Parts: sequence; C-alpha cells; structure tokens
Amino acid sequence: MKLREIMSKDVQVIHPDETLQMAAQKMRDHDIGFLPVCEGERLVGVITDRDLALRGIAAGVNAKAMLGRDLMTSPIIYCFEDQDVDEAAQLMEEYQIRRVAVLSRNDKRLVGVVSLGDIAKNSTKEMSAEVLQSVSEPT
Repeated sequence: MKLREIMSKDVQVIHPDETLQMAAQKMRDHDIGFLPVCEGERLVGVITDRDLALRGIAAGVNAKAMLGRDLMTSPIIYCFEDQDVDEAAQLMEEYQIRRVAVLSRNDKRLVGVVSLGDIAKNSTKEMSAEVLQSVSEPT
C-alpha cells in the first residue's frame, strides 16, 4: 500500500514568522499536535505540541515570540507519496516519531501527513504493534 492511499491530505501549516501562540491555537482549533512549517511551498520544519511545551513554555519563551528556526524541528523527516507504508513505518521506528510529512516526488511539495494512527488503521495488527512499541521506547 502506498502512502498516498492512507495519508491525511488536508494539512494545516504555519509560517516560521507566526507566533507560538498562533501555532498552539491552530493545534487546538484543528485538534492536531503537528504543524508543518512552510515558507510558501517550501517545507522548512515542523512544530509539535511537544516542541511548544519543551522548547517554548519550559524554556520561558514568550507566547508572542515567532516560531523561528529555534523552536521548530529540523531537519525534517519525510517520505514521498509513492513510497510504501512499510517505509514510513521504518522511519517512524528509526527516529521514534509519530508523524511524517509526505512530499510529492517531482517537486518535493508537501502533499500530506501520515501518522502512526493512519498506519494502525491500514496495516496488520503485528506491524502496528511493532511500530508503536518502537516509537514509544525510551531513547
């Protein structure tokens, strides 16, 4: 099965000049914990609810401060939409992440996001359990 078949296509994004508060509000309003950070069509990073908590709030950063390069996760772990689900699962295991940005192969434009939940709903129980266990292991 290819990622394009299971990925979420309606992806909310944020610009690096937006504030931490804006990122948190967008996450709240859309019930998500992951926002790709884009400058125009170019994916430059991602910000997660964990980034907001640990790199923002815990570090005492003002909520009105811009995301900038310091708060987002970069480099970005990504897959292409024509890759197999197994390949995304392997990346999630290797990097212990729950979501992966999905890009088009031709122009490397963001076309979706695949999550651990997407994989769990669309793969065998054994594969889902293995990925979840690997992603959840302490580093």
